[in-house]
Amino acid sequence: MQPYIAAATLVLLIILVLSRVIMMRKLGISAFRFGEMDKKDFLIPPFALFLFYIVLADAFGFPEVGSKLFQNEIIRWAGAVFCILGILFFLYALISFGRSFRVGIDEEHPGKLVTTGVFAISRNPIYTAFGFILPGIFLTDPNWIILLYLIAGAWLLSRQVKREEASLIKIYGKEYEEYCRKVRRYL
Repeated sequence: MQPYIAAATLVLLIILVLSRVIMMRKLGISAFRFGEMDKKDFLIPPFALFLFYIVLADAFGFPEVGSKLFQNEIIRWAGAVFCILGILFFLYALISFGRSFRVGIDEEHPGKLVTTGVFAISRNPIYTAFGFILPGIFLTDPNWIILLYLIAGAWLLSRQVKREEASLIKIYGKEYEEYCRKVRRYL
């Protein structure tokens, strides 16, 4: 059951992001800005697809890549709970974003600074959601390759948060700096 929850989490993430991008496009907002500031970001999708395969292989019995580090039902259920919490936090972040949602950094048409909803408790709720989902996936499928993804993912998320925060200071100035003093980066 837990591998199905991990697989469903990844599928839901894609559906939620794509539906939000399409919804924003209908409002005349170009929300997909991925890779515009740093072309190296385009190296991420092939690795993400490989992660999807590993998770789907565990859930649906495809040939597996990598070996399990351990097997423990309680830990796998803990991972499933992390995945569920992460997807709920992600959904709350999408709702809180309103019209300011973007995939990537948009300095030309950023939308208003969002400080309400989940943004009142975390400056980076989408990345916080990933901070639940990635360990959750690892715990549901404790594969050594997924462990590498967890480590690389933590580094990539931190890198992206710092890039976005620098951009937000440039866009919103003192308003964003004041917000940073009131609300934590993650939780």
